[in-house]
Amino acid sequence: MRGPYASTVISTDAGDVWAFLREFGNLHEWLPGVSTCEIEDGAPLAPGVVRRVDGAGGVFRERLLTLDDEERTLTYAIIESPLPMRDYHATCRAAPVTDSGQTFVEWYASFAADDPEKIAKILTRGVFVPGLESLRKRFG
Repeated sequence: MRGPYASTVISTDAGDVWAFLREFGNLHEWLPGVSTCEIEDGAPLAPGVVRRVDGAGGVFRERLLTLDDEERTLTYAIIESPLPMRDYHATCRAAPVTDSGQTFVEWYASFAADDPEKIAKILTRGVFVPGLESLRKRFG
């Protein structure tokens, strides 16, 4: 099964969108339902850093795996989650739309679960889609 996926187009330069999106500790500033997001362990933008995310669904702890400014991608893993899933890895990417000066942003993940379709729906509808919509409105 294909994992959760969402994308949007933001009417702002990719460099500006990426400068905001790459900040691993700012999830509370743009993801609906997140009350706090704080760096727990490590340097804020160094691979290996862990953030604690408190939200409506409970507490998530996530580890930054890669941060690539040239490709404008970041990859992270969930290391603690109230959702019944494991081996979760997600990527966010902000790519320039070269003919319009806009930014194509995508967010996708893979994971294992006993009921992967249910978890994918929760992530897509409850996190990825509203998150990207909020990010688009932020730059609107």
